[in-house]
Amino acid sequence: MSYERFAYLYDELMKDAPYDQWVSYVQNILVKYDVKPGKLLDLACGTGELSVRFAQQGFEVTGIDLSEDMLSVAQAKAEEKGVKIPFFQQNMANIEGQELFDVIGIFCDSLNYLQREDEVKATFSNVHQHLQDNGVFIFDVHSLYKMNDIFINQTFALNEEEVSYIWNSFPGEFPNSVEHELSFFVFDDRSGKYDRIDELHFQRTYPIKIYINWLEAAGFQILEVGADFEQIEPNEHSERIFFVARKK
Repeated sequence: MSYERFAYLYDELMKDAPYDQWVSYVQNILVKYDVKPGKLLDLACGTGELSVRFAQQGFEVTGIDLSEDMLSVAQAKAEEKGVKIPFFQQNMANIEGQELFDVIGIFCDSLNYLQREDEVKATFSNVHQHLQDNGVFIFDVHSLYKMNDIFINQTFALNEEEVSYIWNSFPGEFPNSVEHELSFFVFDDRSGKYDRIDELHFQRTYPIKIYINWLEAAGFQILEVGADFEQIEPNEHSERIFFVARKK
C-alpha cells in the first residue's frame, strides 16, 4: 500500500481527534510552569497533524516517527502549510543524534503502542537525555478504564461513501492490553469498486503509579497528573491520563 493511501486511512480514523485541545493543553502547561515555548520534539508524530499545529503556534518543532511512510506524509503537510519541520525516522525508545529540547511530547496515546515494559522505561530514559535541564516531558495514555471497559470486546464502525471501517477490539496477551482489528473498505475511482485493507494494532497501558515510578527512576520530577485535557485529578472513569514531568 502506498504511503498516501495508508495516511488517508489513518487521518480518516483520526479525523475527529481533538488536536487543537492537545495544543492548548501544552500551551497552558508551559505557562503554568514557566517554560518557554522554544524547541519541541514531537515523538511518534505520525502524519504530522500536531507537529504542524505546534509550528504554527511558534514552536521550533522536530518530529520523530518509526514509520517512513507517515513521515513522508508529515513532510508534505508541513510544506503545504508553509512551516519548516525536520522529520526523522527513529524509534522513540532509541533516539539518536538529536539536540536538546525544551519540551518533549508523546501525544495521541502513542506510548501505548509499545508492547514491553522495558521499551517504556527506555523511552523515558531517552526523553530525559534529550531534554534541557528543567525541560518538560508531556504525554498521555489510555486509562485502565478505557482499555478494559470501553475498548475490549467492543465494535466500532464508520460508514461513508469514500471509506468505511469495522473496528473490533479484543483482550491482548498482557493485562490491560488490547488488540484492535481494523478492516477498511476504500473506494477506488479507477475500478469503481471498494478495496478491503486489514490492519492489526496492539496497545497496552499501566496503572498511574507504575508510570510515576518509571518516570522518577528515569530522573524526572512529577509536576502533575491530569485527565481528559483538564488539569484535574483522574478518577475511576477518566479515559485519557496526562503526565507532566520535569527533568531534574
